[in-house]
Amino acid sequence: MQKHIHHTILCLLALLVCSCGADKNLKRGEKYLALGEYYDAATEFKTAYSKTPAKQRDRRGQCARKMALCYEKINSTQKAIAAYRNVIRYKQDDGQTHLSFARQLMKNGNYKEAVQEYQIALDSMPDNLLARKGLEAAMAAPALKEQGSRYMVKKMEIFNSRRADYSPMLFGEEFDQLFFTSTRNEAEGDELSGITGTKNGDIFFSQKDDKGKWGKPQRIESGLNTAYDEGACSFTPDQREMYYTMCSTDPSYPRYAKIMKSSRSDAAWSKGNDVELTKDTLSSYAHPAISPDGEWLYFCSDMPGGEGGLDIWRIRLTSDGYGGVENLGNVINTPGDEMFPAFRPNGDLYFSSDGHGGMGGLDIYIAVVNERGRWQLEHPGYPLNSQGDDFGMTFEGPHNRGYFCSNRGDGRGWDHIFSFEKPEIIQTVKGWVYENDGYELTAAQVYMVGNDGTNQKLSVRSDGSFTEVLKPGVDYVFLATCKGFLNHKEELHIVPTQESEEHVLQFPLASITAPVMIDNIFYDYDKATLRPESEASLDELVTLLNENPNVTIELSAHCDYKGSSQYNIGLAQRRAESVVNYLIAHGIASDRLTPKGYGKEKPKVVRKKLAAQYPWLKENDVLTEDFITALDEEKQAICNQLNRRTEFIVLRTTYGMFDKDGNLKSQPKTPKQEKPELDEGFDFDE
Repeated sequence: MQKHIHHTILCLLALLVCSCGADKNLKRGEKYLALGEYYDAATEFKTAYSKTPAKQRDRRGQCARKMALCYEKINSTQKAIAAYRNVIRYKQDDGQTHLSFARQLMKNGNYKEAVQEYQIALDSMPDNLLARKGLEAAMAAPALKEQGSRYMVKKMEIFNSRRADYSPMLFGEEFDQLFFTSTRNEAEGDELSGITGTKNGDIFFSQKDDKGKWGKPQRIESGLNTAYDEGACSFTPDQREMYYTMCSTDPSYPRYAKIMKSSRSDAAWSKGNDVELTKDTLSSYAHPAISPDGEWLYFCSDMPGGEGGLDIWRIRLTSDGYGGVENLGNVINTPGDEMFPAFRPNGDLYFSSDGHGGMGGLDIYIAVVNERGRWQLEHPGYPLNSQGDDFGMTFEGPHNRGYFCSNRGDGRGWDHIFSFEKPEIIQTVKGWVYENDGYELTAAQVYMVGNDGTNQKLSVRSDGSFTEVLKPGVDYVFLATCKGFLNHKEELHIVPTQESEEHVLQFPLASITAPVMIDNIFYDYDKATLRPESEASLDELVTLLNENPNVTIELSAHCDYKGSSQYNIGLAQRRAESVVNYLIAHGIASDRLTPKGYGKEKPKVVRKKLAAQYPWLKENDVLTEDFITALDEEKQAICNQLNRRTEFIVLRTTYGMFDKDGNLKSQPKTPKQEKPELDEGFDFDE
């Protein structure tokens, strides 16, 4: 009897010791959980579970519930499923348990069992929207996967590591850089995150070489990355600013994600500055996305006033700062989580959600504004979406191809970067606006007008280019304008095709203040007779003058230093008159044209572009006889050729705008017609 009592006392003491040890782990786990450090919390809860005797079923079930929550947060789907099974096994389950369990089963592709668990959840929570949508999704997912789509998906090993790599974002005029977030070993800092068990994320980038091959990813080495978590970046349309997410750590308080902004200078990104969207300091702000027009910042937040979980919000960007925040509403947002907004350049909003059903985890959705101005959702199907988390879209210009990330098929839940492409027949225009000497005009604007009612103002990028999608069967007119330069117009008729096509247009703008060279004007030797090969350039000048009807010009001809001044001036004058006569014969009013022969009186002044072409010339060199004769024979020949030129300079920009009494004439309006035209009185939408 005493032996039995002694054994019972030992068992009770052992249970007490185990319980005390488990309590310490539980307390530490609760502390980590409150701070959002789910990996560390899961470790403590797992230890507490192991230390809790099997007979203490309630305590074991409660530990398992906390473990399941933490594993769910860090994407350890298999461990979360095992933990939820133990919650149910130890009878600590409720309707929410079965709902969470079903959502994890969906992420694992266990659709049949997920249907059963969703049904149990609905039995106890009949009004739960997530359970109802989840049940519908679990029943539909196998057929959705079987149906597939035209999307082609491929894992991009060059970008991926043995840790998490996510939120890709293409950058550069030619989309030849890819920025993304990674927790790989090369990230800054030495400590492992209490949230994920890996290093904190940093922003990395990969550069494409001349052959189109991506290089090994490099960490941004400026002050942008820190020992904290940085990631999920987005760029303004001019590519001069980056918005991104940062999570700092604090040993005493929960860590809230916040949005930061960095500026680019000399190809380097500055240290980030806080972006204060509201005065709320107890909510998270993450996953910034700039709208294609640069007027809105979209982001996700759990701030009050949403539909539940993380919602997508937006705030207007103004020259005076930030406007008020707007929730995107319940067509997009649900009681679940909506995250990772991103834009295709055509304005379509892509985001990820676990609240709309889908195939499991976060699914990608496309939100388009319909004719009534309301959001309309589309699920792009499999394989863009999968049973795992799919998110973080970025597009290669107007094409339906680019990169995204997914943790599909990864047993540890790490995110990896994939490429995607959905074959489409798409026609685009790529245009360059530049001054006649070849330098880009970044301050220029291009107006695009189509006979289908299109009337858009396009801004050019930093290299003077623009890209726009075109509609088959539409006639377009493009007018490039820039202060201090004459306008330039181009036309396109878009014919339906069976494959994608890019139309290339050039917009060389003539200066109003500097002489403009007319290339490829040829005369018979020692005569003023224009050669036939000059007609193409002269016809372009006729077009230019017709497109700028309020301009008058001086048309000048110049010779090299050989021969007498009097003879050269006479020859140059006759040549200038030959060009003017050609222009008059092609409809240009004679009082808009002043011929002037300068002979060798005005030697050419070297401009920047010419100096780049001939390194032995410097900007502002004047090609005088003394300058030329000091050079070798080959360079003398080049300089003499440069001096033998025909050019024009703008004299007035108000021709025909005033009547004889000096009053401004009313400008004509463009009549409605099938083929659009632009003239000096065309009204543009600003």
